[in-house]
Amino acid sequence: MNQNAVTTYPVTEAVRQALEITLRGVEELLPVNDWTQKLARSAATGVPLRIKLGLDPTAPDIHLGHTVVLNKMRQLQDLGHTVIFLIGDFTTLIGDPSGRNSTRPPLTAEQIKANAETYYTQAAKVLDPARTEVRYNSEWCDKLGARGMIELSAKYTVARMMERNDFHTRFTEGSSISLHEFLYPLLQGYDSVALQSDLELGGTDQKFNLLMGRHLQAEYGQEQQCVLTMPLLVGLDGVDKMSKSKNNYIGITEDANTMFAKVLSISDTLMWDWYTLLSFKSLAEIAALKAEIEAGGNPKHAKVALAKEITARFHSAAAADAAEQDFMNRSKGGIPEDIPELSLSGAPLGIGALLKQANLAPSTSEANRLIDGGGVRVDGNVVSDRGLKLEAGTMVVQVGKRKFARVTLS
Repeated sequence: MNQNAVTTYPVTEAVRQALEITLRGVEELLPVNDWTQKLARSAATGVPLRIKLGLDPTAPDIHLGHTVVLNKMRQLQDLGHTVIFLIGDFTTLIGDPSGRNSTRPPLTAEQIKANAETYYTQAAKVLDPARTEVRYNSEWCDKLGARGMIELSAKYTVARMMERNDFHTRFTEGSSISLHEFLYPLLQGYDSVALQSDLELGGTDQKFNLLMGRHLQAEYGQEQQCVLTMPLLVGLDGVDKMSKSKNNYIGITEDANTMFAKVLSISDTLMWDWYTLLSFKSLAEIAALKAEIEAGGNPKHAKVALAKEITARFHSAAAADAAEQDFMNRSKGGIPEDIPELSLSGAPLGIGALLKQANLAPSTSEANRLIDGGGVRVDGNVVSDRGLKLEAGTMVVQVGKRKFARVTLS
């Protein structure tokens, strides 16, 4: 807090509850005492706090990993505070070097604009649009100009910048660091000055950038923001953080059936981390659910509840119910109602060629692998013979639990 701010506000039970909500699932909150006093001041004065989250539109889609911080924003929003969804259209021109071992390729202005148009639409599936302030950091960064950029750069040293892990690693390994990359944390920090934020959120990989905001606010004579970092959500593989490049993600625009099935695919252990970071259930509800499982309950019931909650959030309760029924049909070997229908010629046709032509396998060799693994059925019967030839007629072909096609062969 600003050294001139000497007023101490009472920490009421409501403030303690707000602090508990703030701390749920977080990796780190710095400094906790400062945030407690900010909450207490807001409760005493009725003035909401300003809470900032910045996202660079480097790609057009948001996955569940991105929603971890959005969920926290929504929790704080529900406490009555002002949520600022900041689209980094200017900083994207530089590219965030956080966690990078090489310079990030810059995007064009057209790419940034196209991505930004979809970002808030997707984020609004978590945040309350009526209570969200949407800003673009080009509002103030464009106005800095050369003089302003030099003045900003003078407020931090190269030595301090090189303490940052990714810069230090790249320097010691002899990898290149472009000068413009030093500007990224400075500009992200300047965003906090421009917005006069009380709290900034980010993933654990953003800690350096978030602390820069505190530093620059002090340099500009403002009360310093607090910093809250959230854990990086582990993806479907249970190993790496959720990422499109790892193909272990769930996009929030994926169809309901796919989303539901993907959530059910996570491990029983990982499920509890997902509950903490993604569910809107209270900690008491989650603890009771966990106790029920530990007492001998079926963990699948808890996983289904999580899958339905997440699917309903991004689609609807009816879509989540339908996705559950679809999954049950597939698990029991039943046939979903809306499966693709297609006609193929060339009977009798080998099963491998049929799977490829029906887009149920990318190649004949992959089709053979699926057959060997017992993952192919025709009209409910497991196919074990690679050499099977199918005669003319209509049949339902199934690959795994989720791929179906009604094929008419002539």
